Amino acid sequence: MEIITSHLNADFDSLASMVAAKKLYPHAELVFPGSQERKLRDFLDVFNPVEIKRLKEIDFSRVAKLIIVDTKKPGRIGPLAKLLSKKDLKVHIYDHHPLVKGDIRGEIEKIEDVGATATIFTELLKNKKLPPTPMEATILALGIYEETGRLLFPSTTERDLLAVSYLLRKGANLNIVSNFLKVEFGAEELDLLNELVKSSREIVLSGIKIMIAKAYRETYVGDAAHLVHRIMDMEDIDAGILILGMEDKILIVARSRVAELNVAGLLEEFGGGGHPNAASATIKEASIEVVADRITGLLPGHVKPVKIASDIMTSPVITMQWDSTIKEAEDILTKYGVNVLPVQKDGRYFGLISRETVEKALFHGFKTHRCMEFTTTDAITVGPDTPARDIEEIMIEQNQRFMPVIKDGQITGAITRTDLLRVLYEEFLRRRHIDKEGITEKPVVGRNMSSWIKERFPGEIFELLRVSGDLADSMGFSAYLVGGTVRDMLLGQENLDIDIVIEGDGILFAKALSERLKASVRCHRSFGTARIFKDGLRVDIETARTEYYESPAALPTVEISSIKKDLYRRDFTINALAIKLNPKDFGLLIDFFGGQRDIKEKTIRVLHNLSCIEDPTRAFRAVRFSERFGFKISKHTENLIKSAIKLSLFEKLSGSRLCEELFIAFRETNPVRTLKRLSDLGLLRVINQKLVFDKKLEATLVSMNETLAWYNLLYMEEKADMGVLYLMALLSRLNDDDRKEALERLSTPPGIKELILNGMSKSAVILGKLPVQNPVRLYHLLEKAKIEIILFSMAATKDANRKKEISQFLLELRKIKPVLTGEDLKKMGFTPGPVYSKILRKLLDAKLSGKLRTVDDEIKFVRSHYQPEGDNPKRTAKENLP
Repeated sequence: MEIITSHLNADFDSLASMVAAKKLYPHAELVFPGSQERKLRDFLDVFNPVEIKRLKEIDFSRVAKLIIVDTKKPGRIGPLAKLLSKKDLKVHIYDHHPLVKGDIRGEIEKIEDVGATATIFTELLKNKKLPPTPMEATILALGIYEETGRLLFPSTTERDLLAVSYLLRKGANLNIVSNFLKVEFGAEELDLLNELVKSSREIVLSGIKIMIAKAYRETYVGDAAHLVHRIMDMEDIDAGILILGMEDKILIVARSRVAELNVAGLLEEFGGGGHPNAASATIKEASIEVVADRITGLLPGHVKPVKIASDIMTSPVITMQWDSTIKEAEDILTKYGVNVLPVQKDGRYFGLISRETVEKALFHGFKTHRCMEFTTTDAITVGPDTPARDIEEIMIEQNQRFMPVIKDGQITGAITRTDLLRVLYEEFLRRRHIDKEGITEKPVVGRNMSSWIKERFPGEIFELLRVSGDLADSMGFSAYLVGGTVRDMLLGQENLDIDIVIEGDGILFAKALSERLKASVRCHRSFGTARIFKDGLRVDIETARTEYYESPAALPTVEISSIKKDLYRRDFTINALAIKLNPKDFGLLIDFFGGQRDIKEKTIRVLHNLSCIEDPTRAFRAVRFSERFGFKISKHTENLIKSAIKLSLFEKLSGSRLCEELFIAFRETNPVRTLKRLSDLGLLRVINQKLVFDKKLEATLVSMNETLAWYNLLYMEEKADMGVLYLMALLSRLNDDDRKEALERLSTPPGIKELILNGMSKSAVILGKLPVQNPVRLYHLLEKAKIEIILFSMAATKDANRKKEISQFLLELRKIKPVLTGEDLKKMGFTPGPVYSKILRKLLDAKLSGKLRTVDDEIKFVRSHYQPEGDNPKRTAKENLP
């Protein structure tokens, strides 16, 4: 016998999950373990959609399989918990509540982080092609809408919305949903609400406002959850806990709007459970006052600040020694672009020195004096565990813009006003998301991408990222997924290039990860990077680092730093995004510089004003990303590019980096549009002053684009180098000397340089001889030419007959080969030697001209034009040939 059940005081999510489970287990019986909420009882009285057995009708001895939905707690399935002691019992569990210690474990477990268990079943029915009837769809919708607070609770996920959308298509009736979820207070409920408000008291812990309210009723109160929400709305509090004494039991209902209080963890102390923001428990207790006192005592242990100093600080911190000079302090402040420096003495924190202080000291002529003489030694400091709310209060009241984080006398991090503002902004957005006005907009800062990662990456990559986060946590490091992968995820594009940044020792982490994955690893200790290889998958590991430039356009010098500094060194805001992988914050999107905003607004924007001065190749990358994604370059970024050109900074840029950027742009974008945009910004003149994007050059580039598109559609085995071809087209309007100068400027590799220079000369010769109107002459004109030269010739000419003959060679002539081989000639009696090449060449020419079609034709041709040396037995050609 199979049984489908749920939890005591069953709600619509219970019923919906049980009804859906019945479709997966058609032979199972449905049974409630005990009471149901009043609204559910009213619904069943009206519709009676499915047969539900009573407990007394179930023969426990015959139950072989127990399917439990919307709970995993043995104390919440009533008398059915006795079945768990059966040795041969098979248990299947479907739930959306997180696993905790003491939960029932099953042979099959489907536990998903969604707003309702009904969502899980809706997805299962859809995937298994078991469409619900309109009534079943309505019940499932009731379950989702009730459990997610009409899709307004913070626990609501994208999957819940998609599930409701599917159910509406299957005929779910929203009128029924609305009627049974409508909250209307009767006289008794208004009286109860009034008593709860009068009895309530507010507790403030770590800045979190919690209200505890209690009341007693002799009769059963079926649904108290909506009373909690009403009180929270009326009193504008962060969390509400209702204690209702009724009959012989006490019901505790708790709701929380803040992550600092996990009410599920609190009510687990009473044998209950639920979600971090919604939970309940039913207990046998003598007095509601005793329960209230116990909750008050337990609350401090369950209110945990999500943000503490170690969560928001920048680490490691750039410091200087107490005996460094003021001039040295100025150099460090300028090199790293910071405004305050912690000062250390004998390896311990000593104080702070600011840019303002250094500049004034220099003005007064103290450049050779030690910085300790000007250090602020009484600045307030905090520890790694100091709550962010306390730090906020200190920095505002003391007007302190830089907060050192000290542990055992040593500086472990620092918090700036920007860090603090970001925490405040995240809090504002999070609260707005769950505001009483019902705003459902997701926060743009600190949003969690874990469901996106799971949905958009193959299973093996998701597991790799999860393992990476676990490992980093165990090593005391922080791990982040960074780079184009994060950007493309937000753009809805696939990108499986996995780059992980480690706040800590990236090399040590990479070695440990390779051991965990049983993969190979290649380390580059001087750069703090490593690369892991496993089953065709490549993972790049980097140590978080900052960089500075000794001079404009020079290669950067890098040093170990924090994730914030690591992201700050990147080219554009859309590429300065990261996702944290540590278990506590797995999937948390890190966006310090407005990358999400610029993705939404389709804008390419640099992170700071010196970006194009320090690395001028960013100007070319700005155009590349702009064309690749269809984004605009911000006006300010365009102005910075033009300023870099006026300052002649591109003259210092190495040609090889410039050439590499061009070739990447040719691969990733439409080269015609990209080169035109580079010309509009004046960047083509960086390659050669005489390089002008006029109509003639545009026509050549367009022709090259069309030629390559045509060739690629042929799926030829021989691949053409796209970068070389577009570079040939780009330089085609220059004279020989300017072309050589441009290739020198680009530091083009010798092989490519020779191919371009000789290829363009050979192309001119080829085009000068075409059309030849003879297949033999055409073949010998093109047979030794590289494919790039042939395709460039095709793109460079406007003459249709020339194009036709080049096409004829590529499609037909170059595939023609004699059937006879040297081995065949040997069997025919010919002595091996130079004569073989002569014979085969003549055979080829005859085939090209259409005179020979079969192997017999070839044999006859050879015998009629050539005679073997010496005496040969008279044998037929066919006997000599295989």
